[in-house]
Amino acid sequence: MTRRVPPLVMAPSRPSGRDRTPQRSLMTTSSAKEVARAWEDFAAGENIETGVRPEILASWYRCRDRYAVDHTLDIAPGARTDEAWRVSNDVIFTQLGGLGALAGQEVERDGAVVTVTDGDGRVLGAWGDPSAQRRAALHNLAPWSSWSEECTGTNGMGTSLEMSGPVTVTGPEHWCQAFHQWACAGISIRDVVTGAPVASINISRWNASLPKLVTPWLTKAVACVEQEIYHRAIYEADTVIAEFSTMREQVRGAFMAMDRGGNVIAANDAAVVMLGLTGETPIIAGVTEPAERWIPDIAGLPEVMLWARERAQGNAEWSGYARLPVCPGEEAVPLTMRPVVDANRVMGMLCEFGMQEGEAYEPDDVKAVGPLPRCIIGLRDDRLVLLAPSEIRYAEADRNIVWLVTERGRIQAATRGMDNVERSLAPYGIRRVHRRYLVNLRRVAEIERGIRGELFLITDSRAHELVPVSRRHAPDLRRMLGV
Repeated sequence: MTRRVPPLVMAPSRPSGRDRTPQRSLMTTSSAKEVARAWEDFAAGENIETGVRPEILASWYRCRDRYAVDHTLDIAPGARTDEAWRVSNDVIFTQLGGLGALAGQEVERDGAVVTVTDGDGRVLGAWGDPSAQRRAALHNLAPWSSWSEECTGTNGMGTSLEMSGPVTVTGPEHWCQAFHQWACAGISIRDVVTGAPVASINISRWNASLPKLVTPWLTKAVACVEQEIYHRAIYEADTVIAEFSTMREQVRGAFMAMDRGGNVIAANDAAVVMLGLTGETPIIAGVTEPAERWIPDIAGLPEVMLWARERAQGNAEWSGYARLPVCPGEEAVPLTMRPVVDANRVMGMLCEFGMQEGEAYEPDDVKAVGPLPRCIIGLRDDRLVLLAPSEIRYAEADRNIVWLVTERGRIQAATRGMDNVERSLAPYGIRRVHRRYLVNLRRVAEIERGIRGELFLITDSRAHELVPVSRRHAPDLRRMLGV
């Protein structure tokens, strides 16, 4: 590790000697009672907006409306055994296991349990007070159980995998009533290339609150582990760019290299022209910094990249192709992908336009459609805002945060990631018109043409809001609006 994690010290939860007094339950505080009343109403099917922290209420909505988690569940289910073990994350799990073991020793006298999960919420290890561990085992809070939100509702581990930064879940904030006597705090570790959660670390305590110093400790602990993920991302990019440089002289047409997340890290001049970039773009020389990589605006490419990565796992000789609409208004062109593999791990893809070689990508047109949300959930200050889809004029992405522009002002979407927000809003006629923008087609009042022929949508003529339309999305937009 490149940083030193400070010791974790908590006030004992079990007084001893003459100072022993009856321990106060988590459920006896006035705030806990208010949350418990809100939980009863919400679990009964009512919609609420106040009385519960917004991140917890957003989790409740996911548990009730998206995942349909039974709030009477009292034992976490066992983890599925068919999940593929991610060998590339072994170093991460080893570091987290060391942190968990050290923290478990330090909190053993305080009635706490430290747990580490993988990115799917599967518990890999548990340390801490033996009596607390035995009590936790009654709920199957033990290795090889599943504590994702989808399986076990709102909890420190599962909820941290749904959001960035530390999260605390205390008493009746848990979705499942059987866990209302627990307090927990968790934080996820995320892949800097894909943004997906890799693991989480969590501290739980029965019938006693957690001190405020726990969340800063978790943040510092995760920073140590994320350094390893960052260095791995730089190494992977260097390896892929080196392979790209070796191959580029042999390729006559457009040629580019992508990382595991589908971000372009290198491209030749022909690819730069095809993708509509300027000649000054740094990807010509190759980009290693994760934050500087370019996200291509090609419909269907993320799904194709995921397919190629899965098919090529451990097979350096694999190749595959897909036909994608690279240039707006023109027919789809073939794109052949070949993996860059190191130690049986796919580190990136070399992509050649105009080539059709290897296994063909066959998109699955039949997609499972889950229940539609009853409302759109947003966050503003310390409140959760329930929006009707018709209130949203457009959405704008600021990296992984999405802002909803509504009649009530700019409101942060409770769901992170533009692709996730797009999927949740698409059934309401809110469609992608730009890499960073979604627009409610029913709210488009005017269409303005720029001096270079580019299109802008006006959703509020009073404020003259301009939503840019990318060249790639312009033909579909005209078709949907009938213009």
